[in-house]
Amino acid sequence: MIASHPDVAECAVIGVADELKGRLPVGFVVLKAGAGRDAGEVERELIALVRDRVGPVAAFRRAVVVSRLPKTRSGKILRATMRDIADGTPYRTPSTIEDPAALAEIAEAWPETSRPPE
Repeated sequence: MIASHPDVAECAVIGVADELKGRLPVGFVVLKAGAGRDAGEVERELIALVRDRVGPVAAFRRAVVVSRLPKTRSGKILRATMRDIADGTPYRTPSTIEDPAALAEIAEAWPETSRPPE
């Protein structure tokens, strides 16, 4: 659904640990080249988009703009590793990752609980 936003090139939604609800959805988005939009504005639009289409039950309240998503060499997004980073749990850099620096970029974008890899 957040991929339908006109400024989003690619995205990944993960569940992040929450004391009250268990897990909450968080979207990591890469903007299209030349979008030229303020990241905060796009994040607010994405939250409104999900709320309009799904309703408040979706509990989608956080979107994070990143420069790229961590992927394997075959193009699969490393959602489980992203979830570990967001939850602050130890994670291993998969041997199949295309560029390990992408995980550091996710950790920088999500500074609340990020820990270094094991």
